[in-house]
Formats: sequence, structure tokens, C-alpha cells
Amino acid sequence: MDSALLPLFFILYSSFIILCVTDMRLALPAIFATIICFLLVGQRVISVAQIEAFTMSNTNWIIDFANLNMTSGKGTSTNYRVSNTVGQIAPGLYTGTNYKVRAGFQYVYSIIPFRFSITGLAIDFGSLTPTNPVTRTNTLTLTNGSANGYVVTAYENHGLLKQGTGSIIPDTTCDSGLCTDSTSAAWTNTLTYGFGYRCDNVSGSDCATGFTTSTFYKQFTNTTYVSSTSGQAVMRGTNVGRNKQVTITYKVNVSGTQPPGDYTNLITYIAVPTF
Repeated sequence: MDSALLPLFFILYSSFIILCVTDMRLALPAIFATIICFLLVGQRVISVAQIEAFTMSNTNWIIDFANLNMTSGKGTSTNYRVSNTVGQIAPGLYTGTNYKVRAGFQYVYSIIPFRFSITGLAIDFGSLTPTNPVTRTNTLTLTNGSANGYVVTAYENHGLLKQGTGSIIPDTTCDSGLCTDSTSAAWTNTLTYGFGYRCDNVSGSDCATGFTTSTFYKQFTNTTYVSSTSGQAVMRGTNVGRNKQVTITYKVNVSGTQPPGDYTNLITYIAVPTF
């Protein structure tokens, strides 16, 4: 934005006039607002004062741009509800042949809150018998109003583990032996053992790629072998929306040599809006 001198106010005091103007320079990540006040007597400048403001931040947050308003708030009545900001510089929608600019707080502010929920937090496979796969499901539901969508990632703390023994049901590699946490493959053979998952859309089309075929599965990212806890995306969206839903199907299959006992692990889902 080009700098511009904008008159703010005039104060009449005896035979003196104090004229204040502001020179607004918008430069990310810092905002510089310089206010220069002239004390005029006739045509002479008596004094000049300058104030500068910089980006505000600490270890947990940063303000990339500020909004200088005269007033803002929410108004309601029996028939309407409206939010408002007054005093912004040049808000509005600006378009051209090759661009579109939405300027102002009202284009950033979202009326759709970010919500994420999971049904069935405990997945119980019951008693397993060799070469007889068992599946269980739960549902992820997400409401998102952020400008650039969202992503839901998932990871496991380890494979299905029998505590105190080290016995483990490994993550599946599918029938081809090639599926991973990022690559899906068919898993139909009852002699293919392990633990894995797939994603199916219920509302919307936000399942991660790789699950178009109903027999395709993946592993969860296993933090026993990967130091990062960011996981792989299981659900992703680029638009705003309410109550987007997917079904996660968990599948386990064991061999006849698998030691009996109770096997457990923890799956963590992280939902993050993007701006």
C-alpha cells in the first residue's frame, strides 16, 4: 500500500493550531504507523514529534497485522444478527482481470466455529480367532470456517501390544506387502495379518487419497519408528463447511502363532484449521 497522509483532527487553542496527520505504511510482518504533529504559528513549524509501532509477539503468538477501528461488535434483534467493524482503511471487495482482493476484517472473521468430534473412543475387537479378520468403525465429524480449509492427521503410539511381554500385532503391509502410512493397497487375503485402517466419506468428500477402492487399507503412522508426531492426513478439506463426516474402519487379523492376551494401543487424531 502506498503511503498516504490522512488528516486526523484539528484542535483550536488560542491563536495556535495543532494539526496531526498520520502516515500509514502497511508492511508485513510489521505495521508501521507514524503520527506527525505540527504546531503551527502563522506559517512556521514549531515542533515535530514521531511515534512508531511494531509487530507484537511473544513465544506463543504473533500479530501479523492490526485493525484500527472506531467501533465494532455484534448487534441482534428478533429478526436479525449482524457483526460490524467501523473505521477500517479501504475495506471491500476489489476485482480485476487477474485478481480478487477481499480487504477488511469481515472477510477474515468466520461465523462458522471450528469443531471436531469422534464417536466411539474405545474400539473393542473382542476375541480374535486366527485368519478371521475383524473390523470396527467410528465417525469423525468436523465443522470448519477457516479460509483455507483444514487437515486431520493421525498416528499410533505403537502397534497393538501385549503389555509386559513385547508381543505385538504388527501394522499390516497388505496383500502386496507394499502398503504404508502414506500408500494404500488391497487387503483381502485372510492369510495377511496385522492392523490397519481405511476411510470412507459419509458427508462431503474429505477422506485422504487412497481409499477409492473399498478393499484398500493403510497403516497408521507408528511413532515407535518415526520421531515426528504429526502423522499422516486421514481427512482434509479446502473449503468451509458444517458437519463433514467420514467413517474410519479399523481392521485386525492374526495368525495361529499369535500369543493370546489383551493387545492395546492409542490412536491420536489432530484437527488443525488452515489460514
